[in-house]
Amino acid sequence: MTAGQLGAKTETDIPLTLTSLRRHYSKGTSPQAVIRQVFSTIARVEDPRIFISLFDEKDLLAEAESLGEYDPSRPLWGVPFVIKDNIDVAGHPTTAACPDFTYTPEETAFVVQRLQAAGALLIGKTNLDQFATGLVGVRTPYGAPRNAIDPEIVPGGSSAGSAVAVAHGIATFSLGSDTAGSGRVPAALNNIVGLKPTLGALSSRGLLPACRTLDTVSVFALTVSDAYDVFRTAASFDPADSYARDIEAPALVKPQTSPRIGIPSAESIRFEGDEAQRASFAEAISALENAGAEIIEIDFSPLFEIAQMLYSGCWVAERYVTTQSMLTTNPDGMFPVTRKIIESAESKTAADAFRDFYQLKELSRAITPVLDQYEALCVPTIPTFPTVADLETDPVGPNNMLGTYTNFVNLMDMCGIAVPIGPRKDGRPGSVTILAKVGADAEAAALATILEASPMRSLGATGWPTEAISLPEQPAPDMFRVAVCGAHMLGLPLNHTLTQRGATFVRSHTTAANYTFHALSGSGIARPGLIRTAEGEGANIAVELWDMPSINFGSFMQTVPSPLTIGTIILSDDTTVQGFLCEPFAAVDATDITAVADWRAYLAQGE
Repeated sequence: MTAGQLGAKTETDIPLTLTSLRRHYSKGTSPQAVIRQVFSTIARVEDPRIFISLFDEKDLLAEAESLGEYDPSRPLWGVPFVIKDNIDVAGHPTTAACPDFTYTPEETAFVVQRLQAAGALLIGKTNLDQFATGLVGVRTPYGAPRNAIDPEIVPGGSSAGSAVAVAHGIATFSLGSDTAGSGRVPAALNNIVGLKPTLGALSSRGLLPACRTLDTVSVFALTVSDAYDVFRTAASFDPADSYARDIEAPALVKPQTSPRIGIPSAESIRFEGDEAQRASFAEAISALENAGAEIIEIDFSPLFEIAQMLYSGCWVAERYVTTQSMLTTNPDGMFPVTRKIIESAESKTAADAFRDFYQLKELSRAITPVLDQYEALCVPTIPTFPTVADLETDPVGPNNMLGTYTNFVNLMDMCGIAVPIGPRKDGRPGSVTILAKVGADAEAAALATILEASPMRSLGATGWPTEAISLPEQPAPDMFRVAVCGAHMLGLPLNHTLTQRGATFVRSHTTAANYTFHALSGSGIARPGLIRTAEGEGANIAVELWDMPSINFGSFMQTVPSPLTIGTIILSDDTTVQGFLCEPFAAVDATDITAVADWRAYLAQGE
């Protein structure tokens, strides 16, 4: 009997996809029933090594009951999920798969808080390659989870338990982490989706670092839309995370009609002799071509050279930073192969680090102009399938091989999503990864929906039917983005001058810190003035971004009275947008409210 058969659905099971759960909850299914199904599936799968910490069923039933009546405004209401045990939950131990390292945090990770606030129910914490160091999933003293599809092959790591739990239908989604491919490789090996966001899009506060400069929380799910919905819910700028970025996460829309997609050239592509994998990748490329994509081959040699740097270069020293105290006081408490890898950092010097930084910059500079010509890349997620027996013979070689198409991604500051494409000719799961530039998470996911539409595709090892989704069309491209900072903001007196012209709210933002802010004098509707000043002499002023059909912008300009003008505003993320500025002479008779930095807050003070 295969692992997939052990975890197969029963006739009474509810498919735990977001679409299915929302449908069943709207018809009266209780979240308590879903929690009971989760624990029934855990018992049926009979793999205690999936979890390091499984929460108490009675506590979860009580938490489910406390949700009250179904609330569709909470996007993850009653949705079961699990997290990798290098992510903190207040009052529950974090082990990073190292019993001697265990600590109990007082605060829950920022992303977990976001998900729970949206109504999600946390089931437990899952097994991993110790200290998130590995792509195989067997480097754990707790014993390796079985691969959900075929127990002879490795489960993949380091987010092994997170991927296996989703593949079995124990959870709708899970959180992993991704530094070298840990959010994508286990997805490929277990026939599920693995979303690796743009670095900083999801807060890393509460994630035990592997490589602090490269780490990101990742999302596993059975479908692309589920993974992306979870990402959108969790994505929120966290000012307490020094590596956080304010990354936009728009709704998914159909990909552009003729995207240019780069793939590894015939000379540089690597399959380790696995012809079934080569054929599977070719089928994926044909699907993209049939959808209108233009496919161009690229020499991947520079990217493979960058990938090799991740463990041979100075970045292994970041892992040493996290574990140094343990290596000093209790080195035998660490898994042997993990200890060997991390201890290699002791021979690195600061000079080595700078040499690696220089080499990465040179390689990136050489390949970036090539990559900029394409909307995305498409690569095999893994070259081939290592078995558990392979790892017993060689614990390092197969692991390094699994990172062929993943190790360079974080170093190159790209986002990516691994997507199942239907089984190979030998029955093993097919998977490719769409890679895109920083911030293009939505574009990558939209392309991935083309690939998951294979009629042969199944959902992990669950046996649940696949769901057809239809993305909305791209919005009209002729839009003008404008920043407003005063009476034109949502709910304020002049907002109608935007909405009557078809403008739509995009998101809140702030300016760069070189603007002063003033309450202008005069009668009528109160207005502020935004004036650019020398760098460091102003503040980050709150603005709203709106998209307006360009055809209506001329009439909008006619509503802008002196001393206000429309000019170029620099935002806090160094991008620029057109928006309201003020001529400096008006500041003479105005009230300086730069310290408040927010028009609504200033109005509230007046009230």
